[in-house]
Amino acid sequence: MYRRGMTDDVLELAARLAGEWLGSLDKRPVGIPVDPATMRDRLNAPLPDEGEDPHTVISDMAAALEPGLVASPGPRYFGFVTGGSLPAALAADWLVSAWDQNSAMQVMSPAVAAVEEITAGWLLDVLGLPAQAAVGFVTGGQMANFSCLAAGRDSLLAGAGWDVAADGIIGAPEITVLAGAQAHATIWKALRLLGLGPARARRIPADSQGAMIALDLRRELAGVTGPALVCAQAGEVNTGAVDPLGEIGRLVRARPGTWLHVDGAFGLWAAASTALRPQLAGAELADSWATDAHKWLNVPYDCGLAIVADPARLTAALGLQAAYLPASAARDALNLVPEASRRARVLPVYAALRALGRRGLAAQVDRCCALARRAAAGLAEGGAAEVLNDITLNQVLFRVPGASADDVIQDVQRDGTCWLGGTTWQGGKAIRLSVSGWSTTEADIDRSVAAIRAAAEARRTGVCPPDQQNSDAGQVILGQ
Repeated sequence: MYRRGMTDDVLELAARLAGEWLGSLDKRPVGIPVDPATMRDRLNAPLPDEGEDPHTVISDMAAALEPGLVASPGPRYFGFVTGGSLPAALAADWLVSAWDQNSAMQVMSPAVAAVEEITAGWLLDVLGLPAQAAVGFVTGGQMANFSCLAAGRDSLLAGAGWDVAADGIIGAPEITVLAGAQAHATIWKALRLLGLGPARARRIPADSQGAMIALDLRRELAGVTGPALVCAQAGEVNTGAVDPLGEIGRLVRARPGTWLHVDGAFGLWAAASTALRPQLAGAELADSWATDAHKWLNVPYDCGLAIVADPARLTAALGLQAAYLPASAARDALNLVPEASRRARVLPVYAALRALGRRGLAAQVDRCCALARRAAAGLAEGGAAEVLNDITLNQVLFRVPGASADDVIQDVQRDGTCWLGGTTWQGGKAIRLSVSGWSTTEADIDRSVAAIRAAAEARRTGVCPPDQQNSDAGQVILGQ
C-alpha cells in the first residue's frame, strides 16, 4: 500500500543509487562479460500476489542488474556512436519522468509545447538548416528516417496525382529510390516499413571512404522516369565520411519530382563546428534530414530528430485527427511524429543546448574529432594497427595485422579498459572506435590505445595477458 511521503523516500534512494553508478563509471570495467541468462535468473521470481515495498523493489532491482550494466555513459565506451548524458540533460530527464507530461498536443502540456518550439528553432540554427523547417522529436534515427521518408514518399506521389493517405500505395506510381551503397541499415528498414522495397532501390557506388559518388548518381538519375527519392548520408557509420551533399543537392534541385533526404544521425552535428561545417556544404539543399540528439549532443536515450523543410509535407504524412482531439492551429507534435502519446523528450535537448551554448557544442564536437585523430595516431604508431579511414570526424576504423579483429575485440572487452565494436569493411572484418562522449579525455584515449595494442600484441605472439589466462568469462557480445 502506498502512503504519503513514499515517493520522496524512494526517489532519494534512486538518486543515491544513480550517484553511485555515475561515480563508478571512470573506474569500473566498461563492459563486463555476463551471460544474459544470469540477469534473468537474478530477477525471474514469480510475480507476487501482494505488492512489495518500493524501496525493496528498487534496491533488489539495482543490485541484481548492476553486474550486467555496460558503462556506456562513461568516457571509454567506443563501440557505437554513443555519448554519455550531460549533467544538465540527465537532470532534465529526471524531471521529464517526474512531471509525466504527455507531449502529444499543446493543450495537454502547454509547457512542453513551448519548449519544443523554442528548441526546434535552436536546432535549425546550429545545424544550418532552413528556419521554417518542421522538427519532430522522435525516438531515434530509425524513426527519424522513417518520418522523413514518409513525407518524401507522400509528397512525390501527390505530385504524381496519387493520394497515399486515402488510397495507400497499392497501385501507386512507382518511386525510384537511390541510396549510397554504404547507406545505414535504418534507411533500408525505413524503406521496408514504407512499402518501398529496399531490394528495389538502386545502390549508388561509394568511394574508398564510403561516400556516395555523385557522378554515378547523375548517371542513374538520367535514366529515371517518374518520381525519385534520393537518400544521402552525412557521417558513414564506419568511417565518418560525408557524401558530396552540394553536388547531390544541385542534381536533385535540377530535376523536378525528386526528393533529397540526408541521414545525418551523428554527422549532421558537425555543422555546429566552424572547422567541420564545410564538410556539410550543400546539406541545406535537401528536403529532409534525420539526426540523433542522443549521439553527439549527449542527451539520455531516447531522442531522434526528424526535420522536413516544408512542414506541410510532414503533417500530410503523419498528421492525426480524431473527433475527441480538439482542433487547433497550434504546433501539435502528434502531427509531426508517428506517435500520439509520447514523453517530453525535448526537455533534455533544451537543457543540453542551453548548458553548452553555441561555443560549447562546437567545442564538444571538435574535441571528439581531435581525440579520434589522437587514437588513430596511437594505434598506427609502429605499425601496431592499420587505420583504414581518413579521420574526418569522430570515427576510427582499423585492423590489426596478424590478429583476428573478433579476437582483439573480445580480449579488449574482457579486459574492461574500453569497449570496441566490430564491423565488416570492404570484405573483411574490422574494428570501430567511435569518440562521442562529453567526458572522454586524452588520458582515456591513451589508456584505451595501450589496452588495444596490448591485446593485439598478445594475439600476435600467442601469449594471453595474465588476467585472461584460463579465463572462464561469460559471453562477450561483439558490436556490429
